This record gives sequence, structure tokens and C-alpha cells, in this order.
Amino acid sequence: MPALNVEFSDRELEDLRQIAKERGTSMKALVREAAAADIARHRALKEGAEAFRSFFTTHAEEFAAAFPEDEPPARGEAA
Repeated sequence: MPALNVEFSDRELEDLRQIAKERGTSMKALVREAAAADIARHRALKEGAEAFRSFFTTHAEEFAAAFPEDEPPARGEAA
């Protein structure tokens, strides 16, 4: 399995040790779980943004009718 060396400040390392001890886990497991959680969060945000863009595109005319003051001026019109 590929590995990654990560550098931490003395304070960060001590904090990681303390958190791992409090959770009854290893520092390696703690860091892996944190990275996995961030990856999952990133994927969820990306998927959510894609779903929003798709929904907005599908319903653009409805949004324009409901919020005409938020529509950009047509080409050639003054802002």
C-alpha cells in the first residue's frame, strides 16, 4: 500500500498524540480517519454542487421569472 510522510510541528504532534490517546486509537489511524473524512466531505460537496448546477440549469427560466431583479441585464442594456 502506498504511504505518505507528513510533517507536523511539535505542538501539532503533541495534540495528535493526546487526541489519539483520548480516543483509544493510534496516531496513524487518527490521521487516516481525518483524511478519509475530508475526502468524503470533498466528494459530497462536489456532488452537491453538480446536483445544484443541474437543478438550476433545468429550472433557470423559473428562477428568472421568480427573481427578475437578480437577472443580469440583456446584452446592449445598461446595468
